[in-house]
This record gives sequence, structure tokens and C-alpha cells, in this order.
Amino acid sequence: METGTEFSVYSLHEHLQQAIGALGFERTTPIQERAFPHILNGQDVAGLAQTGTGKTAAFLLPLIERVFRADSATGNEEIDARGFKEWKHNHFILVLVPTRELAEQVKDCAMDFLKGSDHRVVAVYGGRPIDKQIEQIEKGVTVLVATPGRLIDLYKEHKVDLKQVRAVVFDEADRMFDMGFKDDMKYILRRIPENRQFLVFSATLNLDVFNVAYQFGANPVEVKVSQDQTTAENVDDKIFHLGGDEKPSHLLGLLEKLKPKQVIIFTNFKSNVERIAEFLNRNGHKAVGISSLLTQAQRTRVMARFRSDEGENILVATDVAARGLDIEGVDLVINYELPEDAENYVHRIGRTGRAGETGKAFSFVSDKDVEALDRIQKYLKRPVEAEWMEDSELPKEFESFPRGELLMKRSRGQKTGGKDRGGRNGKDNRDRKGKGKGRDDKRRDDRKRDDKRRDERSEKRDGDSSEEFKNKKSSGKKGGGKNKGKGRDEDGKKNVHRDKRSGRHKSRNNNEDKKRDNRQKGSGSTKKGKKGSGSSKGRQSTSKSPSQQQGLVGKVKSILKKIF
Repeated sequence: METGTEFSVYSLHEHLQQAIGALGFERTTPIQERAFPHILNGQDVAGLAQTGTGKTAAFLLPLIERVFRADSATGNEEIDARGFKEWKHNHFILVLVPTRELAEQVKDCAMDFLKGSDHRVVAVYGGRPIDKQIEQIEKGVTVLVATPGRLIDLYKEHKVDLKQVRAVVFDEADRMFDMGFKDDMKYILRRIPENRQFLVFSATLNLDVFNVAYQFGANPVEVKVSQDQTTAENVDDKIFHLGGDEKPSHLLGLLEKLKPKQVIIFTNFKSNVERIAEFLNRNGHKAVGISSLLTQAQRTRVMARFRSDEGENILVATDVAARGLDIEGVDLVINYELPEDAENYVHRIGRTGRAGETGKAFSFVSDKDVEALDRIQKYLKRPVEAEWMEDSELPKEFESFPRGELLMKRSRGQKTGGKDRGGRNGKDNRDRKGKGKGRDDKRRDDRKRDDKRRDERSEKRDGDSSEEFKNKKSSGKKGGGKNKGKGRDEDGKKNVHRDKRSGRHKSRNNNEDKKRDNRQKGSGSTKKGKKGSGSSKGRQSTSKSPSQQQGLVGKVKSILKKIF
């Protein structure tokens, strides 16, 4: 393992040397040692190293050194050549990151290096008021740390001038591609000067990252820490072969046996994060879960709780949520499931055993993880040692592992009701009175009630229509009463019919009644060859009888019930 180079060898600016000394840094890490010379010379760099290897300082230190050297000359040509050419007060370094937590971490690191100087650092990302971020930018900025989405918003509002960028850094570039920021990255690169310095750092570099770099004129020097160095040499990793239902008891047994202070438990599923955290809290272990389901305020509170020094702290997370989080002092990592990607296994266990300390990592391997284990061992080029626990080391009684959608409901502020979704305490309260019914049941009942009311209205309307039909047929005959023949009732008032379905008034006058009666008499057909005898017996009316109308209405109702 490389021991690194002393920082004094690089003849950094006096301010940086004081900041490095205050932070306790003495020697470079492998990625820093390989990246520093190229960045100080103004070259484009593509760095490959996992989180926790000093990757952030690998690009921040040399870039800040270039800013300091642009402001002052030493008389040493080699050192003065490091500075940015024609640096102005409104120029700045742009660092793009995929997550809000990583933005805050990069900001804090940059502030440590610039503490006591006139240079300012600003972090902008979603989930925070944009007005306050604009105020910070307007005060001046030397290092701007941003997520792509919020940066584009600020650019479109003319609050950030991308033409003033002199160096751009894509931190965790592969993660940004995975999260769908590829088009945003291209959008930003099109709007910054072509002569800017281009740096990209990540745990894994894929071809898409290099293609984007080449597309926009970058020619990065590849700086790579070997795979042997990324396999966390200070970590003792082992596996437990378990059934799926044995994982909860072994999880509690490990925590009781090792009594760690800082623990990270990884799971492959977002839905499992809160369940594992709740299970541990029920059994006396303080745990918090972090996933993409949380708001920014919730994520901030979770990380603050985890970083506190109050006894045992356990963080449950997915690879996505934990990517880029630089957490110190982790002494135990547990894989509740093995990751599908072998490199992610190295990233996970690499959360412990940092800064020369030793760490432990344990993985629970069930029948579903066998193929993943095979890939991991091929990647590591070594077998992972198997471990087991004695029955005496496992808890005999403990609160059961949460199932169903209990915690998903809790995260949304709903009352928990177990699998049945029927009521409180996981019980099915769908009794005869209809209490505690689920949402689908209530909708079904509402539809039935509406159908019943619709049927009652239809029957009443059909009855009214048949009576009206009889009355009008009799009133329309020749020789009817004087007022009836003119469409008026016995009191001489105009007969007005209200259509119950549409609510419209329809006036039925004498002319309309005569026309309808004529159509009914003249449109009938004779039965079995009897034609035009003039006799009413030989004619068959085309209008439906009341019983036929009711039968037709019944068919329509049955069709409507099937539809709704």
C-alpha cells in the first residue's frame, strides 16, 4: 500500500498549508498523489476512486491552489504558472454533484480549505428556498457547488453566468448518469467556455462519461487507483449463510455481540429501509433510515442524528441514498442482502476501515444471493470467509420483523393497519356495519347506492311517461274536450311537463299533439297482407306499449350495471 507524499513537497500556498495542518493532513492519498500534478498543470483529468479515498480533496486542493496563485506572484515561474490565466473577481469554479448531501459535504470541505480568506463557497440544490441561494451568489462566489437541476434553474433566471466558469468538476459522474442527468450535463457544458479545465471523478467510469468529455473538447488524463487498492484492505469481511427468516435474529445477535458505535446496514430495496430501522428500534437499537422517499429536511435530520456521538448509531440505507456520503468513524457494515453489482460490494464495505483504522463487514447470504456472491468472489479474486453464530449468541425473544405496508403508510402520515388495510392494529375491521372498510369497499358501496337511486328514478320516470302517454293518446282523439284539444288542462292553464332528467320545461301545444297522433295513425303497417282498409283494427302502431317500454328500460339498466 502506498504511503503517499508529504504535502510540503508541493509548495502549496501558505494559506493552504495552514488549512491542511489544522485539519491534521500530512500525506496524500494515492488518488491525490496521482491527480495533483496534472490538475496543477491545468490538464483535464478523469479520476477513478471510491468514496472515502480523499477524492474530494484530490480536486479541491489543486484547484484552490490555482486560484491563490492567480492572485499573487512568487517570482518562481514554475509555481506562478499554476495560476488561472487572467483570473477575475467574477470567475468561479463549478462543482456538479448528484445529491444534496454530497453538495453539503463538498461545500464544507472547500470552506475548510478557504477559511480565513476572502473567497466564498456556495452550495445550491433543490429542496431549499431559491431566494436565499440567490442572495448568497450575489455576494460573490469562488467555488459554486450545485446539483444540475437547481443550477439550470438559476441560469435560466440569469442569476448564474456560466461564461465565468474557469474549471468544471463532475463529482460522482457515473451516479449522475444513472440518475438521468446526462442531458443536463450536456446543457451545462454547451454554455461554459471551451477553454475551461474539465475534471471528472467517480467510483466507476463508464464509456458514456468519456464520450461526453470528448464530445465537448476535453482530453482527460486517466488517473486510476488499482482494484487491489479499492478492496478495502483494512476491512475484515465475512458472510453468513442464512435463510430469509433467520436474518432478523442474526442482525440483533451481531449488534449485541460486537456492540459497535457507528453502523451502516445496506439493503437493496427502498421498502426495506424503514422496516429494518423500525425493527431495530422496537428491539432497543437506535436506528434511522435514509432513502429517496424522504424530503430534504427529513434527510438532514436523519444524517444529523446518525452523526451524533450519543451511544450506538445505526444508519439503514440503499446504495443510491448512501452514494457520496462521507461518514467517518464507521466500525461495522452489514449487508442485509448482497448487492447485484460486485463493485457496489467493495463500495459498501469500504465505508469502514478508513484513515488507517480497521473495520468489520458482514453479509447475510440467502438462497437469493448465491449468484451475487459468485460474482463478488470472482471480482475480488478470492473467496469470502463464511462465519456462523452459536445458538446462545442469538436472541430467544424479540419483537417480530414488520411486514406488509405498515411503514410505508407511516411515512405518509397515515394510520397503520397492517396487510389488510382495514383498520387499526393490523386487524380487519370490515364488520357488518361497514366500519373500518377499505377505500375500494367504500367505492363499491357508493356505486351500488348510486345504481339503486338511478333505478328508482328510472322506474318512476317510466311510470310517469306511460301514464302521460295514455292521457295524451286519449286527449288527442277527435271529439275531445275543447281545452284538452288545445293542450290546456281543465282550468284553462297551459300544460307544462318538466323533464326530470334534464330539468328543462317542454310545452306541449295542440299542434304538436295533432302531429304526433297523425304519425302514430299513418305509420302503422297492416297485419298479414291486410292493407289500407281504413279500419283501426287492421293497423299496428309503431309506438311501444308501457310493458314493452319497461322491458326495454330493464335491458338498458342491466347494460349500465355491467359498464359501471
